Amino acid sequence: MKLSVIIVNYNVRYYIEQCINSVLKATKDIETEIFVVDNHSHDGSVNYLRRHFGERINLIESNHNLGFARANNIAIRQSQGEYVLLLNPDTFVGEDTIGTVLRFMDEHPQAGGAGVHMHNSDGSTARESRRGMPTPWVSLLKMLGFSRRYYMSHLPWDQPGQIDVMSGAFMMLRRSVLDQVGLLDEDFFMYGEDIDLSYRILKGGYQNWYVPVPIVHYKGESTQKSSFRYVHVFYQAMLIFFRKHYGHLSLLVTLPIKTAIYARALVALLQMGYWRMRRSLGFTSRRERTVPVYSFVGSKHTLSKCRKLSLRKGLDARFASNIDKIEPCDILVYDADTYSFADIIAHASSRPSPLNQIGTYSCHTHVLITPREIIL
Repeated sequence: MKLSVIIVNYNVRYYIEQCINSVLKATKDIETEIFVVDNHSHDGSVNYLRRHFGERINLIESNHNLGFARANNIAIRQSQGEYVLLLNPDTFVGEDTIGTVLRFMDEHPQAGGAGVHMHNSDGSTARESRRGMPTPWVSLLKMLGFSRRYYMSHLPWDQPGQIDVMSGAFMMLRRSVLDQVGLLDEDFFMYGEDIDLSYRILKGGYQNWYVPVPIVHYKGESTQKSSFRYVHVFYQAMLIFFRKHYGHLSLLVTLPIKTAIYARALVALLQMGYWRMRRSLGFTSRRERTVPVYSFVGSKHTLSKCRKLSLRKGLDARFASNIDKIEPCDILVYDADTYSFADIIAHASSRPSPLNQIGTYSCHTHVLITPREIIL
């Protein structure tokens, strides 16, 4: 078996459906097994995925929310691939993305893992595609707002390059290296486990690489980043990593970092509480009050379906059969049956500022997927 793709799902059945469909297209000529670990979703994900994909995926149904690391590890232990790809459910990959990364790994035997060029939901580049190791000094600089070293901004985006940290949203791993350095650390419930594994790969004498091939990451549709739990889990992960790898340093070094982590967590909680209070009192931002304008582009058949959907849902919508004649909009919806995932990413990432949010619609699923919402 060449490749094992592992996706952890939690209440995002329509996003993961799109993700799996993109993986199936990207691996049609690659010996691949796909594992989906459902972390006790309550949106009907298990039955939905079983009905739509059947034996094309290996579905593991947990009775508990195991967290990201433990859920991935369960599937890794069952998988057989020479390479293991950890992939977030709120992503989709270009048709050539996975094959290109596999060829790169084959040609670079010292590569323990590889990440890719991630795009945000508006087509812009996600800086976390490439990260430096969060040493005490780099971490302190980042928390003070100086993030150039953390995001390895000196590297070009259109060329492969060695990096310190890969993103868990797309993490291609060599199994023989996992056997040597170990799996994801289950002390991390969510966040930080990708940094920890990247660090252990480097310590094991291997390299981590950035490969300039595209994916889209909706960045957090599989988590609730506006919750107090998110703040706790995220900053707790930072502390776990710091204590594990830098806890031996002098108190003069560790104390400022720990203080900064707690301070950032407190600020995040206060900001979150402030905005929640405003909304509860009826004060909303202009963006929250604005009804988004949709622009659909695709085949005549798909556009006819989208017109009916727009009328039924009362959407403010525009329609275009020519991808070069799109009217101004907030969400640009691509016909996923006409355009390849690679073409969607390429077009969205080349749009002039201000960027549109990326949406997709397929006549096969009858689902409109956007970063803001799912429309059926």
